[in-house]
Amino acid sequence: MQFGMLCILPERTVLLGCLPIFHSFGFTVTLWYPLLRACRLVTSPSPLETRRLVDAIREERVTAFVGAPTFVRPLLRKAEPQELRSLELVVTGAEKLPDDLHRSFRERFGIEIIEGYGLTEASPVSNVNLPNPPVATATAQPQVARKAGTVGRLLPGLSARITDPETGAERLLTESGLIWLRGANIFPGYLDPNGRLESALQGGWFATWDIGRFDAEGFLTIEGRRSRFSKIGGEMVPHGTIEERIIELFQLDQSDGPVVFVAGLPDPAKGEALILLTVPDMTAEQIREKLSAAGLPNLWIPKLVRRVGKIPVLGSGKLDLAAGRRLAREAAGPAA
Repeated sequence: MQFGMLCILPERTVLLGCLPIFHSFGFTVTLWYPLLRACRLVTSPSPLETRRLVDAIREERVTAFVGAPTFVRPLLRKAEPQELRSLELVVTGAEKLPDDLHRSFRERFGIEIIEGYGLTEASPVSNVNLPNPPVATATAQPQVARKAGTVGRLLPGLSARITDPETGAERLLTESGLIWLRGANIFPGYLDPNGRLESALQGGWFATWDIGRFDAEGFLTIEGRRSRFSKIGGEMVPHGTIEERIIELFQLDQSDGPVVFVAGLPDPAKGEALILLTVPDMTAEQIREKLSAAGLPNLWIPKLVRRVGKIPVLGSGKLDLAAGRRLAREAAGPAA
């Protein structure tokens, strides 16, 4: 009902359902939502079979496609613009929408990708950008329903608060900090090994463990997972931002999946040290030179660089953070 109130997927929608239904987004948004909403649902077995997705979109005149950026990017290589001309809406989540993917998709297909945000514990959507509504009268002012770089506004019926990630002290919604959510779609807790429910709420609020901030118009910017920050010399260093700058500065191609991964390793002097796993061949000297020239602080520059065959990814399209950290420890050697 929350998602339906947004009118982002009305009854006339022809939705492509290709996401794994073992994941809450695939199960709710691309299976049960169209069944209850009476949208037309076109199914394809896997989001990784890009050619089959393109054929389904072309043959069935699909109007809406949702998926992680990992699943959307291959369309740039394997689809011709006329094959996707029926698409009216492309929504991504699970991972931050890369700027180059957003720009390239708009230039090639004339489609503005819309970004959203959520967690399994939020059943699974909490925020989404929307298409800007048309200006209906000569005197009406344009309404802003989406902002690039944000994940949109909260769904109806949700509340949010921001706290200091270290002390728990309340912060203004416009200040950066730990995001908490409360609403009917927030789950009550996790099951223990015996099937008993263990509450995950504190006073009715759920800690997302994501770091972000709202602007004055209610649009949320996600700055990263708390687990994807390293505290080095007393400063919180964001792994995702470093990855984005490396991809941008080295103009790396991510059409076959993520190609860099930053992790933190224990360091006796400064608490943590950064290691960069990279699929392309790059040296620590090249990384330091590029990032320093771009104005990044020394604390943000990885001290170790290791080449790997592949960056681990989950079936949902997200980075496999646990596998990535294990790979980073192995690549760093016994000292890690």
